[in-house]
Formats: sequence, structure tokens, C-alpha cells
Amino acid sequence: MIRDTISEIEARLKNAASLTDDSRRELTELLAKLKTEITELARTDADRAASIAGFAQTSTHEATRSEKNPQLLQLSIDGLSASVDGFEESHPQLVQLVNRICTTLANLGI
Repeated sequence: MIRDTISEIEARLKNAASLTDDSRRELTELLAKLKTEITELARTDADRAASIAGFAQTSTHEATRSEKNPQLLQLSIDGLSASVDGFEESHPQLVQLVNRICTTLANLGI
């Protein structure tokens, strides 16, 4: 399921007309790293890993819509950020990565 979600995000990024080439490249690179981190987390906490992937999907959807709704984008980014709460010690790279993704997606909404 997580791999399917990540694949859907990759397809959305590939086809998003609202992204610049630089943004698309940056998000694709971040997503590849997220895939690795989530796969690792899924071995010990599949539910939380699925939640992170789901919020990443929702946030990507909101950030790449042609007609953005800033409120929905912010809510989805807040959810993505909250999905990694408590992982600072056990998965610090995952937390840093999600924070970078949140910042990048938020900047798309400007």
C-alpha cells in the first residue's frame, strides 16, 4: 500500500502542470528519500508509515492543484508535519526530510 501511495505521488509530480522543472526535480528527489525512510519505518510501525505516506499524498495533491486552496494546503502540510511527531530521536532523518518536503510544498502555494 505504501509503495502504491508513493507511486501515485510520483505520477502526480510528473504530470503536475503547476510545477517548475526545478520544483519537480527537488520534490522527486525528496520523495525518493522519503520512500526509503518510510519503507524502513514500515518494518516496525506500519500504521504510522502509512499515515505519513497518506499525508504526503494529500499535501502533494493540494500543492500541485491548478487552483490552489491555501487553507487546505496548510491543513495538509500541518498533518504531514504532525505525522512524524515523536520520531525525532528514533528517525531523525525522516523528520528532517518531512520538514523539507513541507517547506517545499508550502512554497509552491505562495
